[in-house]
Order: sequence, then structure tokens, then C-alpha cells
Amino acid sequence: MISPPKWDISLADPLEEGQEEAELVLKLSIPAGWYVYTNDFDPDLGPLLTVLKLDQDENLKPKGDLLAVNHKTKYDEIWEGDVNYFEKEGEFRQALQVSGPVARIRGTVEYQMCSDVTNQCISYDEDFEIILSSGPEPFVSVQEEDQRSSLLPEDEEEKQSLLGFMLVAFLAGLAALLTPCVFPMIPMTVTFFTGRGKSKIASIRNAFIYGLSIIGIYTIAGTAVAAVQGPEFANWLSTHWIPNVFFTLVFVFFAFAFLGMFEINLPTGFVNKIDAKADKGGMMGIFFMAFTLVLVSFSCTGPIVGSILISSAGGELVKPIAGMFAFSLAFALPFTLFAIFPEWLNSLPKSGGWLNSVKVVLGFLELALAIKFLSIADQVYHWGILDREIYLAIWIVIFTLMGLYLLGKLRLKHDTPLEYLGVPRLMLAIATFVFVVYLIPGMWGAPLKALSGYLPPMSSHDFDLVSYAREGGKSEANTLDEVPKYADFLHFPHGIQGYFDYDQALAAAKRQNKPLFIDFTGHGCVNCREMEARVWSDPAVLRRLKEDFVVVALYIDERYELPESQWYTSGYDGKVKKTIGKQNADFQITRFNNNAQPYYVILGHDEAPLVKPRAYDTSIARFIAFLDEAKEAFLSR
Repeated sequence: MISPPKWDISLADPLEEGQEEAELVLKLSIPAGWYVYTNDFDPDLGPLLTVLKLDQDENLKPKGDLLAVNHKTKYDEIWEGDVNYFEKEGEFRQALQVSGPVARIRGTVEYQMCSDVTNQCISYDEDFEIILSSGPEPFVSVQEEDQRSSLLPEDEEEKQSLLGFMLVAFLAGLAALLTPCVFPMIPMTVTFFTGRGKSKIASIRNAFIYGLSIIGIYTIAGTAVAAVQGPEFANWLSTHWIPNVFFTLVFVFFAFAFLGMFEINLPTGFVNKIDAKADKGGMMGIFFMAFTLVLVSFSCTGPIVGSILISSAGGELVKPIAGMFAFSLAFALPFTLFAIFPEWLNSLPKSGGWLNSVKVVLGFLELALAIKFLSIADQVYHWGILDREIYLAIWIVIFTLMGLYLLGKLRLKHDTPLEYLGVPRLMLAIATFVFVVYLIPGMWGAPLKALSGYLPPMSSHDFDLVSYAREGGKSEANTLDEVPKYADFLHFPHGIQGYFDYDQALAAAKRQNKPLFIDFTGHGCVNCREMEARVWSDPAVLRRLKEDFVVVALYIDERYELPESQWYTSGYDGKVKKTIGKQNADFQITRFNNNAQPYYVILGHDEAPLVKPRAYDTSIARFIAFLDEAKEAFLSR
């Protein structure tokens, strides 16, 4: 994330009672690789000049022009003229005329920050307030800064130190372990390392090589992707049909292995050669296993990693590398421990018994989670293979069979007869059947909010009995004044009516005199589905979305290719944007400097944000406050 400049705005000297003149000092610290234009060159050249706007106060007036202190000058080939600018740090001064008591000084600094490295320019607004209060030392100034950008609203993480940013990345790495394409990799790690270490020292060595390989691959490959491909590559990996179908086949393959169809073993000749060459071959095998883990897990960790990678796209170098290192460190730590753990498993039975039961259960889980990847590709490309009820039917069957297996009613190839049922196994069987019972109403349209992020959207459900009963057998009338583009294959949840094209939605918002609610979303976005199920479904939220706003959903992973006349070359990465998703993703990055989903932005008719945008947050109260604040800001304009 690109950090805006930090401002320090204050009076040069305390304002004494009866004083007729004062001077406002505006100092700024600029991120490395960026510069800020001043205000004292030809305004017709093109760049936005820095402007100071003071709120109206009859006792306080600016005296003369804003002065840029010790600025730099260069000839700009793009603007074809000399421009003045500040680099690293700068200072402005504004003389003030005081004609009476002044309680406070409020104003806004409007300016533009640019980079020759990324060829980006971002406009910002810096609001400030200096409170002048009486006391032992009268008229001492106290500043309250409220920094916000017209293109990039302030993110809380931008104020964090590098250490704080790494802590957030570390916690994100731990959270990534719970995603559906990472957690099932744990048994693969156990299977791979079982029996590989001939001694305790060798097992520990292999485990550390494995962990360091994960860290190295994530850190080096992640920053390389940021520099070469940009943040869109993470979206491609998590939504394109090729990686998702590949991941589906990988998980099905390992599921069949855990269910006992075959054993995963390296060829004997290859193993003998590795043993003969000792450490060199073994390290290559461990590195390949680490690379496989990173590749498969990146589908789920992509949105998290993408938020870190965009920092390097903005000209920062240390921050994304540090973030990727912290993320991969947390991510690798549990796998390193599991890599050491197989030596203890060597003393347990290799077939039959509880160990085989654990592998079979994990096989069922991997088989269930495998279709998640296929479902993502199905939604993005509109194949219609895995509608919601088909998806649920597969899960119901898989978990029913898993429950029967846990009760000993189903035996597979390597299982030994179950003489009695242990309490832990019985509890797990009960939990499995409870889960199955929870899934069944979903076949008739129950929202299943706890699983909303992992299931196909409700719009793919053919027979939604719940909605049918709620609406009395009638579908909600279309209240839009024109047919939305792409509505034949894109849909809103909960009967919301809106648009899927920004320009069309903005025009509708102006006609209806309502603010524009932008939902940056994706077919494969787990958190988007969860927000829709947990937050948007609330009656208070739903009423506001339907009545107070014009809503537009911009899918960043939609693969529908537009006519060639609508293609354009992005000024951000220089690539031709041909599809709806590519154009929406480019719009989000260039306009709001953000590439995470969900991301909610509410604009006025001037296309400026009414309030600070919001990301994933399942608090209904905070989301309602977000909507109400935006509506109030719109009405006050």
C-alpha cells in the first residue's frame, strides 16, 4: 500500500492576544521515490499545484500567496516545461492577517504526489485543525490531523511502523493455515516426511530445510511477481480455470491415496540414487515439496499476498519484502514442526489402526475441499457444472460416508476390524452427522451462513424454497429504469437490483439523485460471499442498499471478453485490458490503489468518496454506520 506524505501543520509562533499577523507552517515528509508539486509554476502545464484552502473566518484571512520554501526545479518532458517540486521533505508557509479573536484554524491542503518509477500520480486532501485555547499560556496551538486522499482513503495500516506491518503479515500467515487449500496440505507433509529421516538430527535438518525453502520461495517469488507481473497475477492464479482445475486434480489424487487406492512413493531407483548421493538429492526433494506447497496454497493466500505485493508496485521495496518474509515465516513454522513430527509416527502402525483411520478421514476432507477449486472456475467461466444444490449434494454424500466410516459401518482397503468405538471417534462421528443435518436445508435455499464463503452464491440455486415462501411465490418487481448490462450472467444476492457496469450505474445514480455504492467483488472471493450472507442479509442493511443507493457490483475476476472497441491499454501496467474483470481490477487499482476484495466505496456524483471505504468486516452495526454516514454526507452536499 502506498503511504501518503505525513504533514506537520502548526503556527510558527504562539498567537498572542491582540496580535495582527501570524504565519502558518506546513511541513511534509514524502515517501521515497515520490515527489510533490509546489504551487509556484505555470498552472497551464498540467500537474495539479498545491493549494491551501482555509475555512471561512471573518477574523482570519490569508495574506499573500502560499510560499514554497527551498523547492527544487526540473524540466519535465511529459509536461514540456519547468516544474517546481519537493522530494523527501518540503515546507510551505502562509502569512495570515488576524483582525480579532480566533478560536481555531481549519483548512485543507490539496496536492498531488507523483513517481517517475511507477509513472503514477495520486491526488490527496489533507484536512487540518489548529485549536487555539486559553490557559496558563494563552493561544497555544494544538493540531488535529485528519489525513485522507481523494483517490486512496486512509488505511489504518498506513500509520503502522515496519515492525507493526510485519506483525500483521505474520498473523495473516497464521490465518492462512486455516484456508481450505492450505490445511489439507498438512497430511501431505506428514506422509512425505515419514521415514525420510534416518536419525533425529537428520529429521530436524530436513524440517529446517523445508521451512527455509518455504520462506525463501514466498519471499523471492512474491517480490519478483510484484515487480514483473503486478498484483493481478495473484488474481489470475486464484481464479483462472487452469490452476483451479489443476488444484482440483491434485487434491483428488491425494484424496484417493489417503483413502487407500494407492501409496505415494518415489520410484525405488530414484530413492536409491538419492540415498547414494546423500544430502544433495534429499535437499532437492524437500525443496520440491516446499515449492508444491507454495504453489497450491497461493490460490487461497493470493488475496492476502496481493495486498503486500501492491506495496512494491507503488515504488516501495523494503516493506513488501519484510511483509512477505513475516507472512512466510508464520506460514512455514507449523509445517516445519509437522516435518519433525513424522519420526514419532514411525513407531506407530503404518497400516490399519488409528493412523490409517486418520488418513482416511483426511482423504474424505480433501475430496470435499477439492470441488471448491472446481467451483471457483465454474463460477468465473459460467460453466454451470456446480450449482449450489449440486455442490451441497456432493458434500452431503461425502460427509455422510465419512460419518458411517467413523462408526465402523464402512471399511476400506487397509482398515482393520473395529472391535469397539472409542469416545473421541464417537464424538467426531456425531459432529460429522450434525454437519450433514446442517447442510440438508441448504438444498431448499437455507442460507447456511457459517459456510457462505465456501459455497456457490445463492443466485446459482435453482429451487430456493426459502425465498419463494418469503416473497409469497412472487418475484420482486424490477424497479430499474433500464436493463443492466451483463445481467444475463451476473447477479446480486437477496433480491438487490443494481448494475454491473460503472458508467451505467453512475448515470443511474445521477438520474435518481442517489449516492453510488460500489462493490468490488469476485466469483472466487470467499470473504465477499460471507459479507453478503452475514451482513447484507440483515433487514436494516438490505433496506438501505435497496432504497438509499444505486448499487454496482464490479467483478474483478469476470472473464467475459468485451468488444475490441472497448479495449484499452492501462496506464498502470501498460497492458491491454480486454475483459470485464481486467478493466474492473485496473479501475480499482488506479482509482483507489487497492486490489483486495471485498472493497466497498460510496461515491457522490462528482465521483469522489463520500466516506472512507470499507473492506471485509462482518460487524452489521459498523456497516450500517458506514451506509448512514455516506448518505448523510451526500445529502449535505
